[in-house]
Amino acid sequence: MNAIAISQPRHCSDEEWALRVQLAHCYHLVDFFGWTETIFNHISARLPGPAHHYLVNPFGLNYSEVTPANLLKVDLDGNKLEDSPHDANPAGFALHSAVHGARDDIHCLIHTHTTPISAVVQKKHGFGHDDFYGAQLYGRIGYHEFEGITLFAEEKARMIASLGDKHILVLRNHGIAVGESSIAKAFFLLWTVQRAAEIQCAAGALGGEDNPLPEEISQKCADLTAMLIRESGFAVKFFDAMVRKMHATRGPSW
Repeated sequence: MNAIAISQPRHCSDEEWALRVQLAHCYHLVDFFGWTETIFNHISARLPGPAHHYLVNPFGLNYSEVTPANLLKVDLDGNKLEDSPHDANPAGFALHSAVHGARDDIHCLIHTHTTPISAVVQKKHGFGHDDFYGAQLYGRIGYHEFEGITLFAEEKARMIASLGDKHILVLRNHGIAVGESSIAKAFFLLWTVQRAAEIQCAAGALGGEDNPLPEEISQKCADLTAMLIRESGFAVKFFDAMVRKMHATRGPSW
């Protein structure tokens, strides 16, 4: 893959540029792991400040084509705040603007619907908590009934109510959205959800009876994982290691 020469624009602060670089890396990682839905889905990162402005991908580009410079800066209504030849995917505004407008503790939101995730959220029971990764999600998921493609502002309040104080929103019959206080934490949460879905699908395809975990063990796993992410540099170490792995395989992203 040929690297693209990208430099920081003069008008862009160091803080915003660092966020842009990390968000672009996140897009490339989602592509690297095969979790993309071609040019669809979205990852957003809230910019510092009281205005709830956020960065999101230009619609029509592959995730591997996203760079720090071509990310769009938008407001909660999806209006572009800087000139760009690209537009954003309107299906992303209802979800991302709703969460960024309502949850000050969520600075990065990632929406995917990989095959394993879509299969799990198709099921009435949703995510189980009897495997190593599923146990880490115990008590951390809100469920939202499918209302069609998320285009309309009138669904925002219902999505936020479904999310509550959780950090994982299952969009039933659709996909998931995970949100955290940083890009690295959100990516690690996405990885955990993806692994839980993969294992649940594989276990469901096997014969034989599952070995259920007691609820107190699942709760212990979820609490411990949340503490590790919140109070240590665990997520940053994981994110940086995955970027190095990607670059060792593909070369520099830009």
